[in-house]
Amino acid sequence: MLEEFRKYWVGFNLVKGVGAVRLRALLEAFGDLQAAWNASKQDLQSVGLSAKLAENIIKLRTDISLDKVWEDIQAQSVEVLTWEDENYPSRLAECDNAPPVLYLCGEYQPEDEWAVAIVGTRRVTAYGRQVTEQIARTLAASGVTVVSGLARGVDAIAHQSAIDAGGRTLAVLGCGVDRIYPPEHRQLTEQVISNGALISDYPMGTPPDARNFPPRNRIISGLSMATVVVEAGEKSGALITANFAVEQGREVFAVPGNVLSPQSKGPNRLIQRGAHPLLDPKEILETLELSLISEHREARVVLPSDATEAQLFSILTHEPMHVDEIRVQTDLPIEKVTATLSMMELKGMVRQVSGMRYYAVRETLASYDVSNVD
Repeated sequence: MLEEFRKYWVGFNLVKGVGAVRLRALLEAFGDLQAAWNASKQDLQSVGLSAKLAENIIKLRTDISLDKVWEDIQAQSVEVLTWEDENYPSRLAECDNAPPVLYLCGEYQPEDEWAVAIVGTRRVTAYGRQVTEQIARTLAASGVTVVSGLARGVDAIAHQSAIDAGGRTLAVLGCGVDRIYPPEHRQLTEQVISNGALISDYPMGTPPDARNFPPRNRIISGLSMATVVVEAGEKSGALITANFAVEQGREVFAVPGNVLSPQSKGPNRLIQRGAHPLLDPKEILETLELSLISEHREARVVLPSDATEAQLFSILTHEPMHVDEIRVQTDLPIEKVTATLSMMELKGMVRQVSGMRYYAVRETLASYDVSNVD
């Protein structure tokens, strides 16, 4: 995506009430967010936005300078990813209503697709600390990225243990990535940035608020192949993360504990409801078939299997292209184009974004020669 258009995604991210569903509707109606940002109140209402929300958009665009907002973001070395970016986390993109905009401090890398979330209580026991350290270190040593929420207790232990084991870790925040919360995690935050990334879908400057944390848990689980709950009370935010994981079709593991311990009530209840009882961290690797993660990484590279795939792959770039334009450039029947694109999407060679637009997923295939395919 061209940088000049990215600021409009940030602009709509600043509008309360414009989430994934409404943003998708705006894209479908206007074609791009620059046109939507500059639309009249009447045009905004024609896509289903309320009069109040349309007024809020118009007021915001007169009150702020998107150029200044974008300059501030760049000045703080924050990366902005949108649905239409090739390096938007693919596992998160699979989830319903994935965040349209993500802010990152640090770097999200392709290998972070193999990630497992570790979450739990802030009031961790000695038992919980020991188990969290063991799980995080085992995962990190196996090349699995550890995801958590940077909170006190289990989260912080998981991040630190992954880093200490030489691994990568992602911290998903309930505030802007320019806010450090809790404040005593300043040093840990710097380590996370150096060994992974801070991630948030909240605009820059958003302060930590109790209402922000439950929604951000869908990102923790969405980035991950599985969620591990170590210790948690019966109404813990960690259980919200586990519920999101179930809704997203991801695995849930729970560490069994003393039935008399308040911190074990949550994971014990999850086990009762069907979560995997985690007795050994290696069980995560075995269940997710991650014991040989290097082979999984090599398997990401899929070559075109026939001339049609090769032809489509050769014209697609990192910029989304509408299926009609693809048909024109290839001079192929639309049915063949859509069927082939669907197969290529299943293989991970292309990705579809809003409005039947596709782009190529190129990691180690940058110099692929289409003449190799008959």
